[in-house]
Amino acid sequence: MGKMICLLDTHIFLWWLFADPRLPATAHALIEDINNQILVSVASVWEISTKFRLGKLPEAENVAKNVPEWIRKAGFKALSVSPEHAQLAGEWQMAHRDPFDRMLAAQAKLEDISLVTVDKQLLQFPVKTIRI
Repeated sequence: MGKMICLLDTHIFLWWLFADPRLPATAHALIEDINNQILVSVASVWEISTKFRLGKLPEAENVAKNVPEWIRKAGFKALSVSPEHAQLAGEWQMAHRDPFDRMLAAQAKLEDISLVTVDKQLLQFPVKTIRI
């Protein structure tokens, strides 16, 4: 398979950083493949920081203090949020209420890249996913 550009769902990014056993082997292989470009959305930076502040991610303290640095250390690239991403995330008629998921789906759709996730809820969006 050739080079793939993939956007990691927030939990996939954290599982990778923590070498979490919940990270499926297929995701690990995809991320580890140096031919692939791995993106992490700035929406995930916002999500990790927010959830840590709210006490929902106590195990991610080191990451939450400087998420951009962890993205760089992992060899990934940050994907900025554009006005077009924000427009689509807000407009989509799906009942899905999670603003972070809505943004990741909008970015995957507009950038025409695959979203790597285990979250079945994201399947309601018309985006390419690599569900593992």
